[in-house]
Amino acid sequence: MTDVEELLLSRIRDVADYPEPGVLFKDITPLLADAAAFTVLTDALAGIAANTGATKVVGLEARGFILGAPVAVRAGLGFIPVRKAGKLPGATLSQAYDLEYGSAEIEVHAEDLSAGDRILIVDDVLATGGTAEASIQLIRRTGAEVAGLAVLMELAFLNGRSRLEPALEGAPLEALLVV
Repeated sequence: MTDVEELLLSRIRDVADYPEPGVLFKDITPLLADAAAFTVLTDALAGIAANTGATKVVGLEARGFILGAPVAVRAGLGFIPVRKAGKLPGATLSQAYDLEYGSAEIEVHAEDLSAGDRILIVDDVLATGGTAEASIQLIRRTGAEVAGLAVLMELAFLNGRSRLEPALEGAPLEALLVV
């Protein structure tokens, strides 16, 4: 384990039985509260943005906003929020996707992404990959290219990577921590 991985992991708190019995929640708020750890995280994700040749960063609601915005600033790139349906004013593109029990929809402002953009998608956790897969589809519908997906933490036992790799079409999926 690298020093970066050790630092990040040491600032993530396990919360048993949240949000329901039997779930072990990975709480990143202690990491965000530690300026040094948050800076290390931001620098690591900004390095991924540079390595992928990204021209913009997309953050997925809601913790992807917290991570993606400072990454975009550090990397000198624009930041685009992908929101739950109905949260953005103006013209939007939307993408529906299935959840374990039901469905959901995400949106982006149509004018914020275009052909020629290379997008790094940033989020806190890769779980089953449903939201990330929908965001890949949504970004491609704008004509932009997906340069990669970067997450703080991948929950390997949920197999999100195997779902996303075909959708990424060779673009990298980078997880700073795999648990």
